[in-house]
Amino acid sequence: MTDLITTAARWKPSFIFLGFGAIAAAVASTAAFTSLHLGIAPWAMFIGWVAYFTRPISARQGIYTWLCVLCGLAFGAAAVLALQGLMPIMGSFALFVVVFAVAMVVVSMRAVRALDNIPAWFLGLIAFFASHAEPSLAAISELAGAGALGTAAGWASQRLQGRFAGAH
Repeated sequence: MTDLITTAARWKPSFIFLGFGAIAAAVASTAAFTSLHLGIAPWAMFIGWVAYFTRPISARQGIYTWLCVLCGLAFGAAAVLALQGLMPIMGSFALFVVVFAVAMVVVSMRAVRALDNIPAWFLGLIAFFASHAEPSLAAISELAGAGALGTAAGWASQRLQGRFAGAH
């Protein structure tokens, strides 16, 4: 009988560990499947997922994080427009100027309480550049929608994992 109790006690941490992983995997795969069927690239959804987990505190913080991603997307589109306008005049030096200006603004946002998630800003910038989309409201909206889905999936995963942990 003691061996059975000892075995069960050793098995429980592994079960909890696997349960946490299974919850995250189920939510991530559902979000990726949903993205694909909405015509949104799953990689773009994962930008929101990763951004959420830079500060996984609450739904409210998740919204602030998504706003930082959205701002990063908008700055990415603005940077592309600036590069298109400045490259003919400045050549490759335009990249230096635009990146410097964008980085100054983004890093300065650490002083704005609701928009101080700098990694989320950079994830938005990365997403816009990685999409190779032309700067437009449609492109920003699509990527923002993907980010919102990913942020919501991150929040759902965290909530479900919290309930699972509370049950054990």
